[in-house]
Amino acid sequence: MFRHTAALIIAASLLLSACGTAEEKTSENSAPVSESTAAVQEEQGNSNLTETGEPGTEVPDPSTGDSTATEEEPESSEMLSTEEKVKKTYHMNENYYIKPNDDASPNKVVLLTFDDGPKEEKMITSLIDTLDKHNAKAIFFVNGYRVKSHPELLKLIHERGQIVGNHAWDHEDLKKMSNAEAAKQVTDVQKIVKDTIGEEPQFFRPPFGSGNDALKAAVKKNGMLYMTWSNGSLDWDKSTKDKPEKVIQNVLDQLNPGSNILMHELPWTVEALDELLTKLEKKGYSFVDPRAIELEAR
Repeated sequence: MFRHTAALIIAASLLLSACGTAEEKTSENSAPVSESTAAVQEEQGNSNLTETGEPGTEVPDPSTGDSTATEEEPESSEMLSTEEKVKKTYHMNENYYIKPNDDASPNKVVLLTFDDGPKEEKMITSLIDTLDKHNAKAIFFVNGYRVKSHPELLKLIHERGQIVGNHAWDHEDLKKMSNAEAAKQVTDVQKIVKDTIGEEPQFFRPPFGSGNDALKAAVKKNGMLYMTWSNGSLDWDKSTKDKPEKVIQNVLDQLNPGSNILMHELPWTVEALDELLTKLEKKGYSFVDPRAIELEAR
């Protein structure tokens, strides 16, 4: 009887031990399943990274991220190129010659000017190409009615770095008008040029060189230097038409230090310009930058 009872106790103990082992194994196997699921979810989350740094995603290192996302935009004033200020080293005398203010500036200079434009893109482009070849600046004296018809040509002159001058609205004798009418011829050009290129002319030349004290006062009131010329190419005259060699000779015949040379936007002048500037350079002349001229004659 005792042996039978002992055998039953041993069997029960073995059975209980086996159940505990099975429960322990079940518990061990359940934990890795849960951890594995979390790991998979984290991996899936990391596979959807963006550069926005949204919650649950990795924020990229600024040193390796898209530079456009963090780089500051430059100030608009830094993006705009400002024209270098030109020192006033010359002045115009009462006879319309250009003279140096002191011995530091060359005396053998000429001022190049072209009247009665803007007319045609092809001629303007050719003139400016030649000026650029010789590192020269010129004043393009424009009529208001022409600017109104072809504002794009005025913009071309300005954008190519040449200087715009006021030649009255109409190409008429201002001395034959009333003072008010003549003054309006001046101010109307100031306005249309300002509206077109953003700045007003600083030089004025009356058509035919014809003016009076009232006109000069109106020009001065508008902040401009009044001038005619001291060296006429006569390119406008019928004796010079289609004769570029005549344009050149007329200028050379009147050449003096400080010559204020009158030319026009004409085909034969366009053809003559390169040779003319070359001959002037060979004679030791350079081309004054109009921006270097004071706006008061003396």
